[in-house]
Amino acid sequence: MLMEADLPSDVEALRALVLEQARELDALKLFQAEVERLKAIIEALQRHRFGRRSEQLDPDQFELALEEVETALAEAEHAIDKANRASADRPRKANRGSLPAHLERIEQVVDIEDKACPCCRGALHQIGEDVAERLDVVPTTFRVLVTRRPRYGCRSCESAVVQAPAPGRIVEGGIPTEALIAQVLVAKYADHLPLYRQAQIYARQGIQLDRSTLADWVGRAAWYLRPLRDHILERLRRSERLFADETTAPVLDPGRGRTKTGQLWAYARDDRPWGGDTPPMVAYVYAADRKGERAEAHLGNFAGILQVDGFGGYAALAKRRQQVSLAFCWAHVRRKFYELADNSPVATEALRRIAMLYAIEDEVRSTPAEHRRAVRAEQARIIVDDLHIYLEARLRQISAKSKLADAIRYALTRWPGLSLFLDDGRVEMDSNTVERSIRPLALNRKNALFAGSDEGGDNWAVIATLIENCKISGINPHTWLAETLTKLAEGHPANAVSELMPWTAVG
Repeated sequence: MLMEADLPSDVEALRALVLEQARELDALKLFQAEVERLKAIIEALQRHRFGRRSEQLDPDQFELALEEVETALAEAEHAIDKANRASADRPRKANRGSLPAHLERIEQVVDIEDKACPCCRGALHQIGEDVAERLDVVPTTFRVLVTRRPRYGCRSCESAVVQAPAPGRIVEGGIPTEALIAQVLVAKYADHLPLYRQAQIYARQGIQLDRSTLADWVGRAAWYLRPLRDHILERLRRSERLFADETTAPVLDPGRGRTKTGQLWAYARDDRPWGGDTPPMVAYVYAADRKGERAEAHLGNFAGILQVDGFGGYAALAKRRQQVSLAFCWAHVRRKFYELADNSPVATEALRRIAMLYAIEDEVRSTPAEHRRAVRAEQARIIVDDLHIYLEARLRQISAKSKLADAIRYALTRWPGLSLFLDDGRVEMDSNTVERSIRPLALNRKNALFAGSDEGGDNWAVIATLIENCKISGINPHTWLAETLTKLAEGHPANAVSELMPWTAVG
């Protein structure tokens, strides 16, 4: 802040000072306007993501856009701090979060050199200190684990040599520990880093590993882990309610010199919305195509409610297997009307009524199944019945070839399955549970482009199953994989894989 004593007495100098202050104020106003503009963009993005029109932006596109805008906002706010000289007197508002207590603390003491009083030269004594914590990082650090196994012999009978057996390894005779293999798996299937990029990262640390070597480790780990995925799938088959969905998995087809389109099928269970005590889980299965009989083969003897989208293969399955009932997804119905809402009052009205159903669901989420059923019977059933009458009436008034007619027929032909949630409080309104489990597969597909073979697609399904179950259970997938691979290498019994399940770590 300028004091009167700091002002120059010369008129020209004063004029120059005033002009400089005016330029700084203009710059400050520009920065503040930019901050307000960026904040408005962030609020708009958040409305797109979390508001009523939540389907306008893909979640991944939203996160990328938000990152860039928030980066620009931070730059503009920093420029304001630099331009505004008074900001140095104000504490900076920042949400830095709390630093976890388990992290190692490396203390750094910044002290004065001269411990003598600047006034009388007497000895200074400490009367307090300021402590600041900052988050630091050490880049990925490799180390070499040296295993020594002494051999012992007897002087009396020299033929006897005693030595501890060598620890089991996932890669016999290879260099990786199980922790390193777990790191490769998590980086590829959880963090979506293809193996060639991992090889580049390791090379910066002076570790030369070919992509093919990393691929060999992944394949061996998948062989050990496959029984665990199969156990999860078997447990899912014994459930009374399942979610199912599928997504494309481009696979290299060497015979034709191009890629073919395989499919990754996902089967999930999550009883937490109604207070169920069974652990949530998901299993992925690779198939070379999208034929309806694939789901039938994957589900085995499953009998119960299958919550799905509108794919015809599930309807064919339900016709062949009377013990399977389909619960269809309201989110897919809403999506079809949403695409038409800008130009169609009918679509807008359908969206309004569907939003009323979701508002009821928000109120009963995490309540017991019987309470959910009772509230739905009292409040949601009349909305569903009225919507059915409304859509039937409007379908007779519009062109049968229009997009709106397609959207209405999509809903009406699936009405029994869309209404199933009204009679069973354990059933969800949509299949978003399994769609959330599909999203990591889509991210990996974007980064890896395609799998190298059908076997590679199957390995992808196996490892992704276990990593996603770790995430659902809230445990660190690297820690779990390292421990589990070690147990498997040491010969964990094949008939006791249930002891290795991710949810047992939090049970």
